[in-house]
Amino acid sequence: MAIAAGTKACQLGYKTKFYTVTELVLKLSESHKNGTLKRLLKELRTLDLLIFDERGYVPVDKDGSQLLFRVVSDSYESKNPILTTNLEFSKWGGIFTDDQMAAAMMDRLVHHGHLLIFEGRSYRMEHALKSRS
Repeated sequence: MAIAAGTKACQLGYKTKFYTVTELVLKLSESHKNGTLKRLLKELRTLDLLIFDERGYVPVDKDGSQLLFRVVSDSYESKNPILTTNLEFSKWGGIFTDDQMAAAMMDRLVHHGHLLIFEGRSYRMEHALKSRS
C-alpha cells in the first residue's frame, strides 16, 4: 500500500523517495561519517513524501536510531512520511534501543497521522501456499 501511495504521488508530481529503514539508516550513517549529513537532511526536507519501509525487521543501533529520529522530527508537522512496520508500538523500544526515543518517534508519527492496521493473512503467505498446491 505504501508503494502504491508513493507511485501515485510521483504520478501527481510530488517529490517522493522510498527507502527501507535499513537503507535509510545506512545512508544517514555514511553521510554523517563523510561530513555530508546536513546536505542529505536538506535533501530529505525538500521531499513531499518520504516512505520508510520495513521498520522492525532489522534492529538499529543507537546512532542510527538517533539519525532516523532526526529525520522524523524534521518532518513533524511539515511533511507526510509513511512508515510501514510489522511491530506493535510496545515493541519499538527494543528495536530503537531506547524506549523514550521510540515513544517520541511514535508521538510525532501519529499526532497528525493515520494509523492503518492490516489484519488477516499475508498476501505473500497466501501466494506461497497457492503455488505449493
